[in-house]
Amino acid sequence: MTSEKHQKKIAVINDLSGYGRCSLTVVIPILSALKIQCCPVPTSILSNHTGFPTYFFDDYTEKMPRYIEEWKKLHLSFDGIYSGFLGSEAQIQIVIDMIKEFGSKEGKVIIDPIMGDHGKAYQTYTPEMCSRMKELVGYGNIVTPNLTEACILTGRQYQKEGFRRNELIQMAEEIRELGPDSVVITGVKEGGFVTNVVLEADGTHHFIRTRHVGNERPGTGDVFSSIVAAYAVQGASLRAGVRKAADFVKACILKSDELNVPVENGVCFEELLSLLIRHR
Repeated sequence: MTSEKHQKKIAVINDLSGYGRCSLTVVIPILSALKIQCCPVPTSILSNHTGFPTYFFDDYTEKMPRYIEEWKKLHLSFDGIYSGFLGSEAQIQIVIDMIKEFGSKEGKVIIDPIMGDHGKAYQTYTPEMCSRMKELVGYGNIVTPNLTEACILTGRQYQKEGFRRNELIQMAEEIRELGPDSVVITGVKEGGFVTNVVLEADGTHHFIRTRHVGNERPGTGDVFSSIVAAYAVQGASLRAGVRKAADFVKACILKSDELNVPVENGVCFEELLSLLIRHR
């Protein structure tokens, strides 16, 4: 499905963590395996992700506008814009401005509204940032919140399990009312399964399940959303992208457990990149 005229490219706004397999160190190889050129916009530089007991952190908020300004001078264009972890309210505005500058009718905007997990917002996320994230979500063609983030976006009380499917559909519809075309609520636990709730632009919905396996690991959301983003700019259906993403994440978790990779080191997706390369 790659265009005969040019290779697809996605501008990716996310942090760079040198160790721990998350954010850009996941996104770049995943997109590359799927024949997408990844064009990073770093939001911060970390020695390793914050799940480790110690880390170096360098905030790039003040540098981002100057970085993006050079792209404007070069008159760059992109088939997609994909936003991941943002560290401040100012960065949310920078991404909104970037979408206005580089977005196009033909391009896709994928927003992964990374705000929290396990029922709690991350410590860096203030109520003001959560409110601004609702605004950013409105610029997306596809948004991929996990269940915690879906609850934050809709003002619902989080529960680990027990949401009825009609409640999940209603939650996705309320998120779509914020402005995006399509919504994928990820990582919903249903007994021994993990379900992804897909609400399409035409209002149809699907429940895509995989059996729950292994340990929960950092970076799986980055793997998932990167595959969804790649499929979107290649013109594949959202349903196909979510199915491939869910199956690949499951395989990566199983391989990581098989190789006894420490949980904080994320998923060893490198072992399985050939599955993505062969598929494309």
